[in-house]
Amino acid sequence: MSVETRVITASEYPDWLRALTTGFLLPPAVVSEEELSDRMAHTDLARVRGAFDDGRCVATYRSFAQRLTAVGGAALPSNAVSNVTVSPTHRRRGLLSRMMTADLAQAKERGDVVSTLIAAEYPIYGRYGFGPAAWITQWAVDVPRTGLDPRWSGPADGGRIDLVDTTDVRKLGPELHARLAAGQPGAVSRDERWWQLNTGQVRLAAQPWTEPFYAVYRSASGEVEGLLAYQSDDNWGDAKQPLNTATVREMLALTPAAERALWHYVCSVDWITTVKSGYRAPDDLLPLLLPDPRAARILTQADFLWVRILDVVRALQARTYATPATLVLDVHDGLGLAGGRFRLDASPEGAVCVPSTESPDLTLGVRELGALYLGDESVVRLAALGLVDEGTPGAAEVADAVFRTPRRPWCPDIF
Repeated sequence: MSVETRVITASEYPDWLRALTTGFLLPPAVVSEEELSDRMAHTDLARVRGAFDDGRCVATYRSFAQRLTAVGGAALPSNAVSNVTVSPTHRRRGLLSRMMTADLAQAKERGDVVSTLIAAEYPIYGRYGFGPAAWITQWAVDVPRTGLDPRWSGPADGGRIDLVDTTDVRKLGPELHARLAAGQPGAVSRDERWWQLNTGQVRLAAQPWTEPFYAVYRSASGEVEGLLAYQSDDNWGDAKQPLNTATVREMLALTPAAERALWHYVCSVDWITTVKSGYRAPDDLLPLLLPDPRAARILTQADFLWVRILDVVRALQARTYATPATLVLDVHDGLGLAGGRFRLDASPEGAVCVPSTESPDLTLGVRELGALYLGDESVVRLAALGLVDEGTPGAAEVADAVFRTPRRPWCPDIF
């Protein structure tokens, strides 16, 4: 029988979950009826797709509503893609292509400006017009080598660090994150369900919950400007010396003072000799906050958030730009969703983007436009790779000055 791809029904959701764990090489989880009902109540089944071979689910795909922060702070309606798997028995049959193209077409029709995803593998998503728009770096900090004052007992700026519990985090966290996301290109929205799952209020069989330690930074005025969640292992050396590692699960800092204080705090906890930073922006302050930046060793450096432009005009008009300029862009889109030629009149205050018949200054694919969108990638570098064509000499350098941002974009969330 031929393999059918379509939106699943409620009765097929348990089989879809089984296929999801198969595709991600996870052991099957025993899901109670209560958990299954809860998960279905918080899942838009109209956006859950599967591939079925003789009634058995062999591929999975899901999208959901999201907001993406663009350069300048605009929150764009986004089609977030997640839970993409194909069972090893059904690879290379075009199942993902069928599910992806149907979902992106619906997102375009729905009015989403972009689509986003976190790519488990690099080569897959460029063919659908996604480009790597924000990267991450993870460091391991050798605490004894940092040069930080071991007698540190708190911020010197009049602020303070307080330990809090999950009840406090549920109250303080959503507003703190919303304030961070409003000014952080690449940040994505979090709904109430996110906070339920990530504070242990709702627990899933496939995601065992370990309560972390929580600390907040309060400024001298008493305002909460930072939140840290971390956990520690229990490791002692042969000479009865502590060799514990603290792993940061979350750090939200609204100000450099909050960021400095929270990093200093976690590096000062007794018995902690190594701090793993979690996924941070590649230009995070962390290494240079240390008297000896070499104490921070890179563990991971990789692409993270991928962006697919669905509406060029709305996307380019939604963000701000570093310097005034006019560029005519010829955008190619193999899926026919967002291609065309556009004149962009950009400025630090905003932009006007309209369809154009003028000769293009730059010709590029929608994938490359996605990679450039949040200000991280270099037009000059893409031109050197043959991925962007200059119709006007020097246009790549002009576009670099227009699109690039002083700090790199960052997405704090895996989804």
